[in-house]
Amino acid sequence: MKETIEGMFSLEGKVAIVTGGNGGIGKGIARGLAGAGAHIVIGARNDTKTADAVTEIKGDFGVDVLGLKVDVRQEEGNQAMVKKTIDQFGRIDILVSNAGISFRKPAQDMTVAEWDENLEINLRGFFIAAKEIYPFMKKAGGGKIISIGSMTSIFGVAALPSYGASKGGIVQLTRSLAVAWAEDNIQVNCILPGWINTDLSAGGKRDIPGLEERVIARTPANRWGDPIDMAGTAVFLASPASDFVTGLALPVDGGYSVQG
Repeated sequence: MKETIEGMFSLEGKVAIVTGGNGGIGKGIARGLAGAGAHIVIGARNDTKTADAVTEIKGDFGVDVLGLKVDVRQEEGNQAMVKKTIDQFGRIDILVSNAGISFRKPAQDMTVAEWDENLEINLRGFFIAAKEIYPFMKKAGGGKIISIGSMTSIFGVAALPSYGASKGGIVQLTRSLAVAWAEDNIQVNCILPGWINTDLSAGGKRDIPGLEERVIARTPANRWGDPIDMAGTAVFLASPASDFVTGLALPVDGGYSVQG
């Protein structure tokens, strides 16, 4: 067999579910996967944003795109998402568990309800989606699961205790699933985005004086990231090129984390 770049990174005919894929990092990843040939299922809560993302991705790449309303915290919602995907496409090859929220406040000011909601959406949502998709990937002989952590999986951030806890948990769950499901030819890896221009980070720029400048000063790439910066990494982790890569937590942060 001759290995080619096109073959190693092609996702032609594959089906990818991207939770939270209607904006920000999720949409950047969905666009990357679609550009490599994958059909896309966007599972998210905001119908209007999802409809816009479906139209955009379908128009730009010519792949099939299905938008579904999903609350990732709910087992029934995840089950319905998986069933509708199988009903329409007959397969699930890739899961990108991206849906997430954050509360920007120190622990002493955070309510228990906010703590619970943050961990339920970010960490519980990943667990349920992966658990529901696993039997279909096992039956098919393999698959790719990509979770989305954060640089807060590595660093402590005073104003993001629940977010950091959820993202640290995502990395450890990724590693556990990678070990458990390697024998089923399912690779499970995690992307750790750095400071990325999204709706979530816009609030931080607005509320924290000097944040944008401090991030740029510490980042060797000398800029904030954009959602599309995640696309190439996601294509690699979703494609045959990464068949011997599992349990990895990969920073995509312009060098921010190597600064110590």
